[in-house]
Amino acid sequence: MYTKKTPLRAIDLFCGVGGLSLGFERAGIPVLASFDNWEKALSIYNANFSHNALKLDLSNVGAAVEKLKDYPANVIIGGPPCQDFSHAGKRKEKDRAELTKCFAEIVVALSPKIFVMENVGRIIKSHAWEAAKQILKSGGYGLTENILDASYCGCPQIRKRFFCIGVLDKPDNALESYIEKNISPKQMTVRDYFGDRIDTDYYYRHPRNYSRRAIYSIDEASPTIRGMNRPIPKGYPGHSGDATTDACQVRPLTTLERSQIQTFPDNFIWEGSKTDIEQMVGNAVPVNLAKFVAHAIIEYCNAEEGKNEL
Repeated sequence: MYTKKTPLRAIDLFCGVGGLSLGFERAGIPVLASFDNWEKALSIYNANFSHNALKLDLSNVGAAVEKLKDYPANVIIGGPPCQDFSHAGKRKEKDRAELTKCFAEIVVALSPKIFVMENVGRIIKSHAWEAAKQILKSGGYGLTENILDASYCGCPQIRKRFFCIGVLDKPDNALESYIEKNISPKQMTVRDYFGDRIDTDYYYRHPRNYSRRAIYSIDEASPTIRGMNRPIPKGYPGHSGDATTDACQVRPLTTLERSQIQTFPDNFIWEGSKTDIEQMVGNAVPVNLAKFVAHAIIEYCNAEEGKNEL
């Protein structure tokens, strides 16, 4: 899709298996190329897209910028690795958090019209994000920052992700109204999304500890899909919040079902060991959440071009 006058073309940094890329392409913003340093993810990406995903060390900002200059993109999207900000991690800022600043430095060096950075919600309290934010502001970007719950943005999953959308030479919060107006008034449930394509009413999602519930109904939004998937242990003690106490009605979700809750299509090709695939599924950006953000960008650009015609 194009805006009224200016075509939007993107490159995807830290692309993983391509959740951001696929969402942007489904919204109508073509992705010219994508880049990551994780070979297993690149293999899956290249099995599913017509453009190339290339191996590139994005921590080497100077060399990366020289490579990326070859692509005529006016949109940069990306999700720097987030484990060091995540609730699942050790909650310390380590070397990988520096990649957030690398992303900001690459954006400022290339000066695209728009950038989108995605990460976990905890990043907003990090020193790395504060440093990256100052880099982006000094580069002339107005920033719209939101923590979006995917279950209100076309996904059957409660997954809260931080998005920063930057627009060059524009004020902060320029896209806020375009984000807010499209948020659904109700959460999408697993049944809403799957319809009759799922053969169970209840499923098991292994908790981090047994003080948390583990059995969910498909008539609610899924909890966050994580990078691991285990069967129901024989000694599972149950929880007062479980959706049912009848274990005979419960099964874990399959890897494919988990990827579909991340709103990857049924025919998306997953390659590699089960452990690697489960991790990649859990790390991915939900496709429909990325599509939601891309639609807001398109609406904003069309509105801005309309103003300029007056």
